[in-house]
Amino acid sequence: MTGAVMSESSSAALYPTGLIVGRFDPPHLGHSFMIDQATRHCVDLVVFVNSSEARDTAPGRLRADWLAELHPQVAVREVRHALPTDFADEGLWAKWIDLFRAHWPGASGPHAVFSSDHYVDELARRLGADAVVVDAERVNVPVSATMIRESPADHLDRLAPPVRAWVEANWL
Repeated sequence: MTGAVMSESSSAALYPTGLIVGRFDPPHLGHSFMIDQATRHCVDLVVFVNSSEARDTAPGRLRADWLAELHPQVAVREVRHALPTDFADEGLWAKWIDLFRAHWPGASGPHAVFSSDHYVDELARRLGADAVVVDAERVNVPVSATMIRESPADHLDRLAPPVRAWVEANWL
């Protein structure tokens, strides 16, 4: 599987199923851009919202609900776990793949994994899927969740209205 790069004008294959995995903490317009791009190239798209009480700054269920509200055409699932992230740990990779397989709603798939993050190639390979890179340089929506967590007031314009209202009430 290769890391295909998707542009706005890309005419990439139509995959039966696609997966996006992330913390979405908080979800922002860059996430929405990626979801919208992926839906153009999948029959069915599933979004996994990783949720860990040790790391969450916004509650996982709330983040999943926001994404489901903003993107009713996709299946959004909160994936609760207590796993750390260490891309060099084979045993940990196996646990992550088992976790994702346990939450996958279909009998087959995913056929493609979409992400703007560097781990997409390896995650897709381990899931037997194609890796599709979407706006890795964050040109279309120049923001990351880390930037928002570090300086929320500076990035309110990059948040959808329900997320912005919560950030204003809870982080400012």
